[in-house]
Parts: sequence; structure tokens; C-alpha cells
Amino acid sequence: MADIDPITRGRRAYEQLAWRDAYTDLSDADRQSPLNAVDLERLARAAYLIGRFDAADSAWERAHHDYLGRGETAAAARCAFWLGLTLHQRGENARGGGWLGRSRRLLDEASLDCVERGYLRIPEALQTLDRDAEAARRAFVEIAALADRFDDADLRALGRLGQGQALVAQGLASQGVAMFDEAMVAITTDEVSAIAAGIVYCATVLACREIFDLHRAQEWTAALGRWCATQQDLKPYRGQCLVHRSEIMQLRGEWVDAMDEVLQACEHLSDPPGDPVLGMALYQQAELLRLRGEFARAERCYREAGVRGHHLQPGLALLRLAQGRLDDARAAIERAITEADGAVERSKSLAAYVEIELAVGRVEDASAAVEEFDAIAARFDSPYLRAVVGYARGSVLLAGGDAGAACAALRGAWVAWHELEAPYEAARVRLRMAEACERLGDHDSAEMELDAARRVLEQLGAAPALEQARVLAGRSALRSSGGLTPRELEVLRLVATGATNREIAETLVISDKTVARHLSNMFTKLGLSSRAAATAYAYEHELV
Repeated sequence: MADIDPITRGRRAYEQLAWRDAYTDLSDADRQSPLNAVDLERLARAAYLIGRFDAADSAWERAHHDYLGRGETAAAARCAFWLGLTLHQRGENARGGGWLGRSRRLLDEASLDCVERGYLRIPEALQTLDRDAEAARRAFVEIAALADRFDDADLRALGRLGQGQALVAQGLASQGVAMFDEAMVAITTDEVSAIAAGIVYCATVLACREIFDLHRAQEWTAALGRWCATQQDLKPYRGQCLVHRSEIMQLRGEWVDAMDEVLQACEHLSDPPGDPVLGMALYQQAELLRLRGEFARAERCYREAGVRGHHLQPGLALLRLAQGRLDDARAAIERAITEADGAVERSKSLAAYVEIELAVGRVEDASAAVEEFDAIAARFDSPYLRAVVGYARGSVLLAGGDAGAACAALRGAWVAWHELEAPYEAARVRLRMAEACERLGDHDSAEMELDAARRVLEQLGAAPALEQARVLAGRSALRSSGGLTPRELEVLRLVATGATNREIAETLVISDKTVARHLSNMFTKLGLSSRAAATAYAYEHELV
């Protein structure tokens, strides 16, 4: 294609979604002879999609002025809109607001009835969403109707996305996801341009995460990944896709791959600097490090995520709990719960709140939190939420002394986690079940649950949870020992090896008389009368 002029190459590359090639060729053509407004829009979009944001801003601004000079006010307003919106997405709110205001003024002064008016209603509707979800929904319905009237696929998809967000905000999750699915169909059939498609993809995945619709989040994350792979050198949406993929891998127990994915995301999002999604990536990295017991590295990542504006809870509070800093953990999670805006936002920290409150012995507060959590979960058809609530309820019942009811709640939680193919969460449930079974005197079941959990946790490298399993195993062994002291247990184990009193005394560096006293106490506690019976007891209870 070397003999084809760069502007033709650039246009072809643009149609083929080869954004880097389109940017390079259109830039070459622009240096040879200034591009017209239409090609400047192509250049702006290609530049934006490969992360050349300054170049995109400049091209949109030039296209805007070119259209104005030719009297094409609606097209000029469209360029101003996209420039303003993308500036807002990058956190440049003053400049972004200025360009959106200019776009609106141009249309008002010209009294134009055009599709661009629908685009300009989107920021206003999104602002309304925070304070009046029903008003926002009506606004997005009108936006979608305007899109239908002008047959604009981008605006139609954005309008349906907004309707879904508004319905979810009203607690109508099932109706909301139906709107998301409808918007996504247009994306997957290539009806929507790349920038609008990226916005819809990412917002839909985030919304599904917000309402705990794990299956949809996984499905649309996979679709987002496939879409990103078709866009040459795509920058703005690939990083967020990598973060979501890491979250899903973590849930499935693919922790090594999840870490690789989030490290790629951090690298991708660091160039150019300033991408707010980097905070999300750093938080996800911190979560993986915390679960693996790498507390110092986890803390650094949490702090870096906070610097970039990402919420640190409940992850940081759970880190403090794992570090044994109970007062700090409780203060952090209580503040997160208090500051949470609305029930769904509170639910993100309620599971951690229950765990921390139980750790400090506040069973009643934990129980009240479970009831609130259960009421929130009832609003959603979410196996994930049922599993989280089941584990929390079982933990509270166990702490309150009702091991039988705890077993029933935990069994339901384990089934849900197993169906979600979430091995770490299922293993944590089994640790709780082992404790409940032990309290009920069902030592065989307790041992089997503990062993099953330990195998999974070892495979994952979940060091803090493995330590919990070790402590639980120690308690179980102590209960199985019939109330023997640690020294009496040592004597019993040596008796089981066939050692004489003198050999035991030499091994433990104590007197023969002390050995005899320990043997007498041990026989009394266990109701035994001979060394042979003591040996049988030790092997039966796996104390050797």
C-alpha cells in the first residue's frame, strides 16, 4: 500500500479499526495538507483510542472550528460534545464543562432540532441520577426516543445504558439488566462506534458488579475482552477489562493468572499517567496480596490506590484484621459503613463488618449487620450475595453458640460458592464448618472439612487462611486429647512409641518421678489402666 496516499490509507485503517495505523497515516496526511473536518474527526477518534489524548483534543478542536467556519453548527456541536465528554472522563472537569457548555450554546442560538441535543442531555441526566433516579430514567427514555427519531445507534445504546443505570438505582435490578442486555446487543453486532461501545461495555460490567450479578459480569467481561482484541492498540478500555478479568480469575482460584493480569493492567494504565482506573487496578492487586499474606506489599498498593482516588475499604480494614490490629480494623470498617451512600453501597462493607465485629467479640452488632445484609440481598437474585450472607450468618450463629444452626447456614453457603466455582470462599466456609462440627462432637466431619479446606488453601497459597486452619487443627487436637496438658500429651506420644519411663525422662529432661506423676494423671483423665491402652488411644485420636 506504499503507493497509496496517506489520507486514503488512514481512512481505510480507520474503517478496519486499525487505530494506530489510522492515527499515523492521517497525521502524515495532515502534515502534508491540513485535513478537512470529517478527517479531523477520524484523527481525533483514532488518537483518543490509542491514548494520544492531547492529539485527540487538538483534532476535535480543529474540527469544531472548521465546521463552524463552514456553517455546520450541529457537527461543530458534536465535536465540542465529544471533546468535553472525554475531558471529563480524564478528570479535567473545568475544560470539559466549558466545551459542553459551548456545544449547548451553539445549538440553542441556532434553535436546531438535531441528534446532538440528545448527546448533550446525557451529562445532565447522569447528574440527575444521583438525586432522582426516576427523573433520570425519564430523561434517558427521551434520549433513546431522540436516537430512534434520528436513527443514531451510538445515542440509542447510551440512552438504554442510562435507563438501565436508573432502573438499578431505583432497586429494579431485573428491569435494569434487561436494558443493559439490549444495549449490549447493539455493541456485539457492530452497530455502535468504538468510543460509545467502550463506554457501554465498561459501564455495563461495572453495573453488573454493583448489583452482584456475577454471571453477567463474567459474560460481559469476556465479551469486552474479545472486543478489545479487535481494536488495534486500544488504550482507554483495555486496562479496565484486564482488572475485571483479574477479579474473575481471583474468584475462580486462578490467583497466579489474576496477579499477572492485574500487573498488566497497572502497566497499561500507567502510560499515559493520570488514568483513574489505575486506582481500581492497584486495589485489586492489594486484595490478591492480602489474601496471600504479603501484608507490606498489600498496604503499599492500598495506599497508592487511595492516592488515585479509589476507595480503600473494606480491603484495608481486612488487612488490619489480618495483622491483628483489631481497633484499627474496627474503626476503619465502621467509618466505611457510616459513610456509605445507600443500601447497596453499605452492602460492600457489611461482610467485612461482620467478620471484624466477631473478631472483637461484638456478636450482637454482627448479628444486626447480618439481618441488614439479608434484607439487601433479598432485593437481588444473586447466588453470590446468598453465599456471602450465608457465610456471615453461619459465623454469627457459631459465635453465638448455636453450632447446629451454624452448620445448616454454612452448608448452604458452601453449596452456593461451589456452584460459583469459587474455591477460596468455599474453603473458608469449610473452616467454619469444621469448627461447628467439632463443637457438636462430630470429630470425623470436622477433620474431613478441615482437611478439604487445607488442601485448597495450600494450592492457592492463601497463607493467612492456612494459619487459621493450623490454629483450628491445634484446638481440635487439644479437644481430642481428653483434656491433657501439653506436657501430658508429650508423655502420651512417647508412651505410644514404646519408650520406658527412664527414656521419657531423658527425652523431656525431667525426673522419673515426674514421668510417673504425668502417667498417673493421664490414665485418670482418659480412664485408662495400661500403657497399651494409652498407645491405642493415641493412635485412635491421631495424636501421634
